[in-house]
Amino acid sequence: MAWILVVVAGLLEAIWATTMKYSNGFTLFWPSVATVLTMLVSFFMLSVAMKTLPLGPSYMVWVGIGALGAFIAGIVLHGEALSLTRVAAAGLIVAGMALMKLSA
Repeated sequence: MAWILVVVAGLLEAIWATTMKYSNGFTLFWPSVATVLTMLVSFFMLSVAMKTLPLGPSYMVWVGIGALGAFIAGIVLHGEALSLTRVAAAGLIVAGMALMKLSA
């Protein structure tokens, strides 16, 4: 159950990173509200999961999911470049998360 919380919290991290971009530096009300709310829920879920999970692996998986989600959102929603180098870097993040999870 704790790992499910980490995964959902990581997905929420990707959402708040995306809505932060839409908030235009917290100058637009609704994207700013969405950013703060998803941040709070994401942090809360991670903190609950960390009651039973080790710090390093749970934090790394949370950050990794958020980073990958933001990477994908940047490509899909903002037309950011999709290159072999960027995909390889994302693959290294996934590999690092998998290794960290396996070590836990």
